[in-house]
Amino acid sequence: MSVRPATPEDVARIVELVRDLAAYEREPEQAVATETDFHRALFGEAPAAFAHVAEVDGEVMGIAVWFLTFSTWTGTHGIWLEDLFVDPAHRGSGLGRELLATLARTCVERDYQRLEWTVLDWNEPSIGFYRSLGAVGLEEWTTHRLDGEALRQLGS
Repeated sequence: MSVRPATPEDVARIVELVRDLAAYEREPEQAVATETDFHRALFGEAPAAFAHVAEVDGEVMGIAVWFLTFSTWTGTHGIWLEDLFVDPAHRGSGLGRELLATLARTCVERDYQRLEWTVLDWNEPSIGFYRSLGAVGLEEWTTHRLDGEALRQLGS
């Protein structure tokens, strides 16, 4: 088992695992990103997203896709973990923990103050896993999203 930064050669597998995650989260039709989208986001002229992969015997079995945030309160960057997913056959093997530990090390090394993500309220196995690592749910905060027609109207 090893964790490393993703390379362009990993993109097809990253897309596959993102689609598996969308299916797990009961919204497979929402995962419309293509390999081209991921190549541009992760490896294009000005990458704004990053990814790490977890390998078992040279095969990618887990991903962490993330980007930088900024806290006006601390004056420092942080990491927003967009997706963490481990192939079901390898859950419980330590891959998820190692992916999170890698991002935590990145935060510590770069003096980032936060590693944050969201989790669906019904996803008790993940919530339990995150709590076992010391993560705390921010119960007083509600994520809001503007997309689709509402986004287009506001942006017009």
